Amino acid sequence: MRRRECIAVYIMASRRNGTLYIGVTSDLIGRTYQHKTSVVDGFTKKYGVHLLVWYEVHESMETAIHREKRLKKYTRAMKLALIEKMNPEWKDLYEEIVG
Repeated sequence: MRRRECIAVYIMASRRNGTLYIGVTSDLIGRTYQHKTSVVDGFTKKYGVHLLVWYEVHESMETAIHREKRLKKYTRAMKLALIEKMNPEWKDLYEEIVG
């Protein structure tokens, strides 16, 4: 992935089957780093949601936002299944995206 700017929908987790956060960004590396280092106060800092466990790259912000809204309506079981399909070991994918 190595591109600095990358439009993506992503899921962060506190741990396997833990607290989840779904977001959208135009800078997946930078935004993930912010979550991991808790530089911004908010949900992910409060609940220790620091692992990038799933992401999906999009061509436009419009399609990414549409997908994010759909994912937020998923049941918890559907979100877990989505993560398990891409990342069955729940590895932190941050190292993968920074290459």
